[in-house]
Amino acid sequence: MSAESWKVSLPCTRAEAEAIDSASDLAIDAVLMTTEEVEDDVERWRLDAYLEHEPDAAMLATLHALVPSASGHDPVVERLSDQDWVAMSQAGLEPIREGRFVVHTSAHPVTPPAGGRAFLIEAGQAFGTGHHGTTSGCLAMLDALASGRRDFAKVIDVGTGTGLLAFAAVDLWPGATVVATDIDPVAIDVTRENAERNDVEGVALFVADGARHPDIDAVAPYDLVIANILAGPLVSMAPELAAIAAPDAVIVLAGLLETQRETVVAAYAACGCTLEAIDRRGDWTVLRLRAGADRYVPTAPFDPNGRDGWALDL
Repeated sequence: MSAESWKVSLPCTRAEAEAIDSASDLAIDAVLMTTEEVEDDVERWRLDAYLEHEPDAAMLATLHALVPSASGHDPVVERLSDQDWVAMSQAGLEPIREGRFVVHTSAHPVTPPAGGRAFLIEAGQAFGTGHHGTTSGCLAMLDALASGRRDFAKVIDVGTGTGLLAFAAVDLWPGATVVATDIDPVAIDVTRENAERNDVEGVALFVADGARHPDIDAVAPYDLVIANILAGPLVSMAPELAAIAAPDAVIVLAGLLETQRETVVAAYAACGCTLEAIDRRGDWTVLRLRAGADRYVPTAPFDPNGRDGWALDL
């Protein structure tokens, strides 16, 4: 137990929270946690920093710099007497169980279930630890596809984050070619480290803006396309994701709010895709679509509008 531990809290937006969660190289002597305070409100999030020492002015300024929207707010500083700050910082990060999968941090080791698979994914590495409804919903949808005896030969996980969904695909379809991409090079480094940590082999990793990369095209078409990102990029990327999908491919989309579902579905319907299933997780929605019977051929150049801020929404 720490002799002295402290907590600093500041309000933030969802965009700022996701930027913090996806930054694995922050040189800050604190454990950072972000929390959604009001469901379906992108402006009502909170940053909590747990420290083993009283924060000085420089630390408070560093934390304030992470959340510019809180410039007009004084941080709430609390001394956590007689409390284990590590345990507190890990609160809410208990193992996540979805189908045959268990996702856990090193603070919560688990024994894999019979016939199942456990993945060690540390919190705060990158978006996609399994503790968000969109990621756990994707795990459930992939598990259901395998339970329904669906087989896939080529799988791509676009915006892989920690690599978790790509790892699940390797486990469910061990004979498949699995590709994982992310626009952020740090996320690809994190995925590579997580693959080694979890003894996952064979995932091809590419830094790519969406699906626009020659190595992605070289493997296409894919019969399973996974994209757990945000609504704005999903809409922008609809033509290019549809273009790399095989005829009748399964497309799993996540990272969107239920209020954004119709906009996202319409973007993919324009590319010949049809909605087959919905998994709602609170205000979040996971979609399963089917690509058209004929492979989609774009009729215009890809338009990057809407993806310039990957931590932004529609």
